[in-house]
Amino acid sequence: MAEQAPVRWWWPRGSTVGLFAVAVAAGVLFSSTAQLFRDADDSRPSDLAGLIREENARVDALTDEIAELREEHQRLVEASSIDLVRPSAELVNSGAGTTLVGAGLRVRMWDAPNVIPEGSQFDVNDLVIHQQDLEGVINALWAGGAEGISVQGQRLTTKSAVRCIGNVLLLHGRQYSPPYVIDAIGDPAQLREALGDSPAVQIYLQYVEQVGLGWQVSTVSELTLPAAADSSFTYAQEL
Repeated sequence: MAEQAPVRWWWPRGSTVGLFAVAVAAGVLFSSTAQLFRDADDSRPSDLAGLIREENARVDALTDEIAELREEHQRLVEASSIDLVRPSAELVNSGAGTTLVGAGLRVRMWDAPNVIPEGSQFDVNDLVIHQQDLEGVINALWAGGAEGISVQGQRLTTKSAVRCIGNVLLLHGRQYSPPYVIDAIGDPAQLREALGDSPAVQIYLQYVEQVGLGWQVSTVSELTLPAAADSSFTYAQEL
């Protein structure tokens, strides 16, 4: 009898728990609004001035309630997102205006084949690279002491924002499709160790094994990172 393959553990990518909390908060907002309109006082004043005062007070209370719920909703949205870790501006931007050359790592990531086994717990959304996957790798490389990082040949600075719509990467006003190439200059051993220690990268690697997402890490003896297109910063000045 053939030995049964061990069941492999996996964890959902993204912010499933956070998004669920956002949905709950939105539901509370809508239900609270409806309830406030339903709970009209039976003993309403009969004169017009009294009715106006009562309605104004009710609208004020409703406005305050909605404002509080919106603030809570926004907090949950922000908590459900993975922010790109940015080292200090001095570290990242001190050499961002010039070309950087040195040894480091090249990480390549690409979508999985568009095939889902019958009865699988995965869906088509699990077959593509997501923003949190790219951010997880970039965060790990910064944590591993990267002196500079580029994505699709674009040098990252503290102004850079990695954003994805579907599996389309938006970076510095340009759009990119997989495969994605992330170059990082730094000690290759430390950078590899940082990737291995990253929980976000480990989650991604589960999907590499389970659904075939692309993953390749190679040591490059001489990487060249271009100067950032805009590495200048402006600062507030006292008038």
